[in-house]
Amino acid sequence: MFELILLAPVAQVEILSEALDALDALSVSVEDADAQTPAEQALFGEPGMPPPKAGWERSRVVSLFSDEAGARDAASVLSAQDFFAGCRLVAIQAVPEQDWVRLTQSQFTPVEITPEFWIVPTWHEPPAQARQVIRLDPGLAFGTGTHPTTRMCLRWIAGQGAAGKSLGRVLDYGCGSGILAIGAAKFGASSIDAVDIDEAAVQSTLANAEANHVSLTTGLPDKAEGIYQTVLANILATPLKVLAPLLCARVAPGGALVLAGILERQADELKAAYAPYCQLQVADQEDGWILMTARL
Repeated sequence: MFELILLAPVAQVEILSEALDALDALSVSVEDADAQTPAEQALFGEPGMPPPKAGWERSRVVSLFSDEAGARDAASVLSAQDFFAGCRLVAIQAVPEQDWVRLTQSQFTPVEITPEFWIVPTWHEPPAQARQVIRLDPGLAFGTGTHPTTRMCLRWIAGQGAAGKSLGRVLDYGCGSGILAIGAAKFGASSIDAVDIDEAAVQSTLANAEANHVSLTTGLPDKAEGIYQTVLANILATPLKVLAPLLCARVAPGGALVLAGILERQADELKAAYAPYCQLQVADQEDGWILMTARL
């Protein structure tokens, strides 16, 4: 593999990226050319909010080619174009051989939910203090335990178990990897339905449940039937608002509704959307995200 590295002003980045794609680049990435210097620019804002700028003033455009000839041919074609004005070739270089599997694995280490409850990838041994463990490797579906919303949901589940409260029949709506459903099974749920609109998430949940030796039912949203003592939904604020009547209708009298994927600034929006059905309260917060719960 060979990298073609270019320096480009913000106005040229998009057309340059499209041209590289047309020239059979295997991938194209754009970075701040001034990263880790005093001139570095913070570009991205909060989740769901538009970035403050369209791009960096000086961008490093890195494209990957299968051989050196392809990279050099692309550089030659690009340098002859009018839109290349203001751009500069930085380097054409071989990509060092790496053990990509080991490199990827090194980025995922055991995640502490509570001192006794951990999410542990299969290539790690559980910490000595772990009394409850979910084995989970990163995959296509959301939910590895590293995101604050997932951790807060799992902390809530563990807290119910620690307090001796039964989760009863559980619905995990928008199950992703199935991590919340598996956590519920580990803490004594009587039965679990884990549903998602994405078939890949359904398959991921099934595989992860089998790997953790827990029993649950998974499928598309029409698999959810009847009422549940606990309804979990870790999605995002906008779909959660739309789903308010559906989710609340699934909660048994006296049951718990647990919602995540919500930013602190969205708390009032969620309270208003759910006001006709229940009184949501902020139960936890971490890194700008909140967990909201209600008893129906």
